[in-house]
Amino acid sequence: MQLHSNMLVLVIAICYVGAMHTIRYTADALKTLRRIPRNTAELIRQKVQEVANDPAAARNVKKLKGRDGYRLRVGDWRVVYDIEAGVLVLIVIEIGPRGGIYD
Repeated sequence: MQLHSNMLVLVIAICYVGAMHTIRYTADALKTLRRIPRNTAELIRQKVQEVANDPAAARNVKKLKGRDGYRLRVGDWRVVYDIEAGVLVLIVIEIGPRGGIYD
């Protein structure tokens, strides 16, 4: 997994265990979740939990091109995440509207 060095410090902002994968959010992802409408944030958390429970059966997920990781589509929002297979950790790197999330 390839993260920027300044992101590694922020990765362990919050962590909880799902059925299959542990989910970790970066500080930036948590900040976004706090700022968006509560119902949207809850839907995003629910969809991330579904991916953590069974990544192979997850819907609206695509492998990113040109960089490591995956994207999860939740309405007009995108969640960029990566999976550490060795320790079964799903790391939510970034959450944002579909227009600028990949910049």
